This record gives sequence, C-alpha cells and structure tokens, in this order.
Amino acid sequence: MINLQTFMLIGACLFAAGLYMVLTKSNAIQVLIGIEFIINAGVINLVAFGKYDRYHNSGQIFALFAIVLAAAATAVALAIILNVYRRFKTIDPGKIDELKD
Repeated sequence: MINLQTFMLIGACLFAAGLYMVLTKSNAIQVLIGIEFIINAGVINLVAFGKYDRYHNSGQIFALFAIVLAAAATAVALAIILNVYRRFKTIDPGKIDELKD
C-alpha cells in the first residue's frame, strides 16, 4: 500500500518539474504545460489527503473542482495563445512586447 509520504514526494517532484518549465522555457505552450504540472501536483496532494478523510471525501471533491477549473483555464490560455500567434507570428513570450491595437 502506498503511504502519504509517497504521494507527497510525487507531488513535490511534479511541482518542481512544473516550476522549472515555467521559469526556463521560452515557448508559451511549454509554459502552459508547466502550469498544468503545478496544478496536477496540487490535485495529487488533495486526493492523497482526502484518502484519510473517512467521512466527507472533501479532498476528492476539491480535486474535482480543481480539475474542472484547470481545464477551463487551459482552454482560455490556448485561445489567447492562438490569437497572439495570429497577430505576432510567434509564441515566444519574450518577443511579444506590444499588446495595443
């Protein structure tokens, strides 16, 4: 049986990988994937703590809400990335310096 420390270690590794991707990548899609890694690390921790809640299962309920919000945020972010690509012909966040009409 997997104990709580194993879930916490997996969540910490996933969070560290996501943070590394957000800070070092120059592609907007890769930054978005890093943000999703960070959100998934939080979801893993919620589910792991929810396993020990015998009566209310609140960890799984919060995890479900986090997954739905992450999916909505990803859809909005991809729409923004597509519009930025149409305008500037790049998805490198460092090369986009003007956002006026």
